Amino acid sequence: MYDKNNVFAKIIRGEIPSTKVYENAYALSFMDVNPAATVHALVIPRGEYENILDFAANASDDEKLGFFDCLNKTADKLGVDSCNMFANTGTGPFMYQTVPHFHLHIIAGDKIKEFADFAK
Repeated sequence: MYDKNNVFAKIIRGEIPSTKVYENAYALSFMDVNPAATVHALVIPRGEYENILDFAANASDDEKLGFFDCLNKTADKLGVDSCNMFANTGTGPFMYQTVPHFHLHIIAGDKIKEFADFAK
């Protein structure tokens, strides 16, 4: 069951400040507060989706297109030609998804930490 009080839900509602990069009607992106590299942004849908399987099965076509538009525009705004975009969006108690809201990471630049540090 989706936790309406997770940190990303609070960012969407404006209850927690964030450094926004881009937003549209279906998604928003913001800089990670604990970056794993010189560039580290998160892209999240505005809808209540716990993980990638939930998003794939239940998001509307407009939500999916809006999410990937946000992902593309975020990469453009950040000026990254080479980056890692990944989802640590598993299901179950041992999958290290610490915020139960579907999200993708955009990581670029130098000083990338070990995968284990930011894959949680």
